[in-house]
Amino acid sequence: MPKTPSIQVASACHSIAGVKPQNEDACGVQVPDEPLLTTKGLAAVVADGMSGADAGRQASRACVQGFLSDYFSTPESWSVKTSGQKILTALNHWLYGNGQREYGSHKGMVTTVSALVLKSNTAHLFHVGDTRIYRLRDDELEQLTTDHRIDMGEDKTYLSRAMGIDIHLEIDYRTVTVEAGDVFVLLTDGVHEFLPDSAIRRTIREHRDDPETAARRLVEQAEANRSNDNLTALVLRVDRLPQENETEFYQKLTELPFPPPLEPGMVLDGYRILRHLFANKRTEVYLVQDTESGEKLVLKAPSVNYEDDPEYIHQFLHEEWVGRRINNPHVMKVVESPRKRTALYYLAEHIEGRTLRQWMDDEPRPSLNTVRDMIEQIARGLRAFHRLEMIHQDLKPENILVDEHGTLKIIDFGSTKIAGIEEIYVPLDTNNLLGTINYTAPEYHIGQPPSNRSDIFSLGVIAYELLTGRLPYGKDLTARNLRRVRYQPIKRFNPEIPIWVDRAIEKAVSINPENRFGKLSEFTHALRHPDPRLAGTEHVPLLERHPVRVWQTISALLLILNIWLLWLLSR
Repeated sequence: MPKTPSIQVASACHSIAGVKPQNEDACGVQVPDEPLLTTKGLAAVVADGMSGADAGRQASRACVQGFLSDYFSTPESWSVKTSGQKILTALNHWLYGNGQREYGSHKGMVTTVSALVLKSNTAHLFHVGDTRIYRLRDDELEQLTTDHRIDMGEDKTYLSRAMGIDIHLEIDYRTVTVEAGDVFVLLTDGVHEFLPDSAIRRTIREHRDDPETAARRLVEQAEANRSNDNLTALVLRVDRLPQENETEFYQKLTELPFPPPLEPGMVLDGYRILRHLFANKRTEVYLVQDTESGEKLVLKAPSVNYEDDPEYIHQFLHEEWVGRRINNPHVMKVVESPRKRTALYYLAEHIEGRTLRQWMDDEPRPSLNTVRDMIEQIARGLRAFHRLEMIHQDLKPENILVDEHGTLKIIDFGSTKIAGIEEIYVPLDTNNLLGTINYTAPEYHIGQPPSNRSDIFSLGVIAYELLTGRLPYGKDLTARNLRRVRYQPIKRFNPEIPIWVDRAIEKAVSINPENRFGKLSEFTHALRHPDPRLAGTEHVPLLERHPVRVWQTISALLLILNIWLLWLLSR
């Protein structure tokens, strides 16, 4: 992660009660240290407790404090949208439930909220109510949120949406691009209803170099215009964005050198090389032993062939990042070394076993129950990825280990797509796909975005191959043949498999992702429980379905033919 902040901002918030006896507004800004500033960004929030509520002040403060603390506690792999929406939904449940318990009313703890998360080069906006977010760019002021108010006529309006007023919450979410020099302004209605846009623009422009003065002046001007509400203004100026060039990015990636050629007996950072386990043109894998603890581990090092390839190095570091964040018995554990590394490598648990490919070669016709168990184990490992908004993207028998106890573990994460990391600006055109062609979901071939269903496709192919030793479409899928290929029923190769199991696998490997299972649990359940919607009617030749009728028809036709021939001969 970068040593200097990837984003630099200047911000200030000013809030007063105004003519009201207490201030029910709340505001706050959180700028975390690295690496969170890169992986999660920074957040700014304003909230306006509803004056007609019993505890509007408590609601607004709980909303601001809760969002700023909980957002940075969500997984770094989650997208901003997922993190923000989950937090606001949870806060809404808490406000609504607490309001009902403490005050016996749906108006117990109610507040509006507008939150801005600035991550990389994008601003993510979450909005409920009539607080507002503006952006000033090149002296043009733009309102980025829409007030959730309904006009009743005669200058009467009421909130159509707010936090804590209902168990169900609809959140406005949008993203906007960010440029250095942009100024974001978050206001409660006690300010924006008493200041025209021209006054807001002029004040920000005059005090662009001093957000604290800008926020205070906005509040003072609205108060001078006889605001009858609490007044809050939050001003955030963007000074720097993470737009380093490729050279700078590469320098950060190569802070650690590639390891030297390793031989048995050598010691690297306290790890003795026991033997070389595996090598290809991209990686070198060794069995090592910690000289202090005696623990045996696997050391994975990059191949020297890619020492000057920033895309490869980025992918290698990406794989370690994924492994450190997943803790699941069906996913290989990446181990953090207690000692400082002097070279580029990472450590993982040592698993005694063989790849699923080797297992399939040794066990060419496993039982259906064995296959079910294996698919369920792989699905449990995949689910750990999906819960963190990760898509594995390269699931295949070579990337799965079967240990001596029959436990399956996913061992390779190099192609994993991470929603939260995808949002971070990287000055490289990475080619993080396609995985292995026989297991790659069809949508990758035609440029469609992947989803969890893409991993379900790969898992379905593995299930099919375990039961038949073949591929479900009989050939490699390409962009050209996707419309022509046809699924080959399992019964052709393994007649012992029930038709409903075949239909479940056919659904999992459907060419159209919308026709696949939406969840891993749906697929594994369908492998054990017949679903009438999937069973359908197996095609059976007419001769097998109605043999008597077929032979009667043939006999009748032959009789007619014979009579016709006799008639011709008698002429």
